[in-house]
Amino acid sequence: MTSVRRDRADPVPGAGNSRARYRRILRFAAWHLAVTWWFELFLPRIGLGRIAERTRTRRMRRFAQRFHQLAVELGGLMIKVGQFMSSRLDVLPPEITSELEGLQDEVPPVPFPEIRALAEAELGVPLNAAFVAVEETPIAAASLGQAHRAQLRPDDAADTGLDSGVLKVQRPGIDAIVAVDLAALRKVGGWLSRIRLVANRADVPALIKEFSQTSLEEIDYMNEAANAERFAADFADDRRVAAPRVVWERTTRRALTLEDVTAIKITDSEALRAAGIDPVRVAPVFASVMFDQLFTNGFFHADPHPGNIFITPVEDSSAEHPWKLTFIDFGMMGEVPPKTRSGLRKLLIAAASRDGKGLVAAIKDLGVLVPSTDSAGLERAMTNLFARFGGMGFAELREVDPKEFRDFAVEFGDVIRSLPFQLPENFLLIIRAMSLTSGVCSSLDDRFNLWDSVEPYAAQLMRDERGNIVQEVAQQAFDAAGIALNLPKRVDGLLARIEEGPISVANPRLEQQVSRLTRVTRQLASLVIFGALLISGAIVRADDTVFGNVLMAASAVALLHGLWVGRRR
Repeated sequence: MTSVRRDRADPVPGAGNSRARYRRILRFAAWHLAVTWWFELFLPRIGLGRIAERTRTRRMRRFAQRFHQLAVELGGLMIKVGQFMSSRLDVLPPEITSELEGLQDEVPPVPFPEIRALAEAELGVPLNAAFVAVEETPIAAASLGQAHRAQLRPDDAADTGLDSGVLKVQRPGIDAIVAVDLAALRKVGGWLSRIRLVANRADVPALIKEFSQTSLEEIDYMNEAANAERFAADFADDRRVAAPRVVWERTTRRALTLEDVTAIKITDSEALRAAGIDPVRVAPVFASVMFDQLFTNGFFHADPHPGNIFITPVEDSSAEHPWKLTFIDFGMMGEVPPKTRSGLRKLLIAAASRDGKGLVAAIKDLGVLVPSTDSAGLERAMTNLFARFGGMGFAELREVDPKEFRDFAVEFGDVIRSLPFQLPENFLLIIRAMSLTSGVCSSLDDRFNLWDSVEPYAAQLMRDERGNIVQEVAQQAFDAAGIALNLPKRVDGLLARIEEGPISVANPRLEQQVSRLTRVTRQLASLVIFGALLISGAIVRADDTVFGNVLMAASAVALLHGLWVGRRR
């Protein structure tokens, strides 16, 4: 018990090991940043770009192998970085993704006696008093903790309705490991912030700070348990999604007990087919669920790599699909503020509509572009991008003539580099979630076309936005009409109070002006209502012809009333 408490103060065996870890991460980063600068920036500038092209595949493979070795040996946040890269099947070459793929599952486990000691210290009782039994062989070993199946005691089972669960325990010393890794990342971020090309486009220290906060929240299991319950509540009425229940009686900051929901890993295509599930049909459902989290709920799973998502078969004849997506590991979650969510919805609609100008406007709304930016060149580039490559899936893009793609990439890259991009707060997790989503979908179906999922979702958003516009216009019209119609009464009341006061006011000219003001305000009210009904009818008519025609017909009545009031003397 005492030794475990001492581990909390200095979990890494010796300060020397912490310094060695720190220096090793910095050496790795410095070397590969230098290599990248030499081959990708310097050589092309002196006309030796072909050398970089010929050696690129070999260099990428060597980098991936070295990083794989580094991540496995060091663990901690290095595993997280590797998992992220291994899921970027849509943009990273297979030399990198295939080499790092094993990091999603093949993290070396911690010996069970160390896990037992930490769990007992956290729960305050021997493990055999907290559970009937705990399997010593872990079912999952992740970068920050590992999970073991456990049989709940009868009293806990009665309270939760669960017979078995999963005990998730942090890796001993992970607090200190994360602290060292974050310190190294801050150092690397400092290097990058001194590079003008990077500094003009991102506030690297702010991004590192955001990542640090997320990482510290991820090693607090009380926070993860609360996130799991909130996520489950968001999808309580959605048959496509499931999440494990929390056993709060056996949960602390470093030990978490959850319902056992292990099933088929989402990217295990062979196991899915053996269960009668077509992986190709899973991809668009997964994309849609992630869209719901980002664009509707505003609370999203920021680490949806394949190790955190199961496909659970269900026996429900009324369900559209005989399976559901089961999410686990809610340590890394993100929130989308309402303003950012609105900007993302506009971005999605513009992308689905192939609207380059609208896309740039949405990017500005999100704060990714400085407001004063001259974005005409970016609008042209986006329009050309949609015209040539819009609607193509991952596999189709691979079939494009490499020279054509390369020429366009050079032109597009010149435009991007000329603009002052910046990443707003909370955007790092959004990018991570969407990147992992795209990678998982591509692994489920190499011909997966993200547009096929974006377009129907964007169409629904457009219908929702259209309804919001109608409501907003109508509300503004009625508010304006109410003010206009009540104005004559307020003026009459004011005159009555003046006449009833100690000083009697009688001014025929004033009364004439009040009478004229009354006619004008009534005419204004009628014309405002006319405009609101006409615009609302035109918008609604696209989806509901009958109701739209009724609104447009009613607008004529308001127009006639306004003209009649205006003609009166």
